[in-house]
Amino acid sequence: MATVRIGKPRQFQRGVVVLSIHKKKKLHMSTRFHGLLPMVVDVETSGLNPLTNSLLEVAMVMVGMDAEGRFYTKETYAYHVEPFVGANLDPEALAITGIDPDYPLRYAMTEQQVLHVLFGKVAIALKETHCQRAVLVGHNAWFDLAFLQAAIKRCKFMNSPFHSFTTIDTASLSAVALGETVLARAIKAAGISFDVKLAHSALYDAEKTAELFCWLVNRSR
Repeated sequence: MATVRIGKPRQFQRGVVVLSIHKKKKLHMSTRFHGLLPMVVDVETSGLNPLTNSLLEVAMVMVGMDAEGRFYTKETYAYHVEPFVGANLDPEALAITGIDPDYPLRYAMTEQQVLHVLFGKVAIALKETHCQRAVLVGHNAWFDLAFLQAAIKRCKFMNSPFHSFTTIDTASLSAVALGETVLARAIKAAGISFDVKLAHSALYDAEKTAELFCWLVNRSR
């Protein structure tokens, strides 16, 4: 009777199937995106121009990857931001977001304070995952990155942990995978819950974008 060892056949020897055993390669975040660490970011602003309009809210969601290569959401950080001096506050933008920059209980921080705290969180995550740089993940990510870079320039930060031009855009990924580009519609198509009443909050949109990102990446495996 032939003896069979489970695995991929390598050679045959007189009724005995000799099989090679391959160890499964361990997955690491540092190699998943070639040294880039995904950070989901959403901003709410006082208008559409990153040079004249201010950040009003910034939220960032960290994502993790398990041993099987599946992505999941981790910590969320969200902050209210004081408009910079001379910022243009577009009434239409404020009406959409429902943000009142002068509301005394916003407990807002300056752009410099917010960036300092966020960059510190990113630096710790980069060290823990052995990644070289963070890559901004967002829905229409160019918008969030443009406002982030404008704030960095205003605050005279010499270095940013985020890649200066590369992003991962869930709007583009959703267009390919789901045929949808609008965040609410893409999330619905992915079977993820979404409350329209909570939209246009940096915290809520960042967390939902992170869920969508993880769904898209896991589906692509």
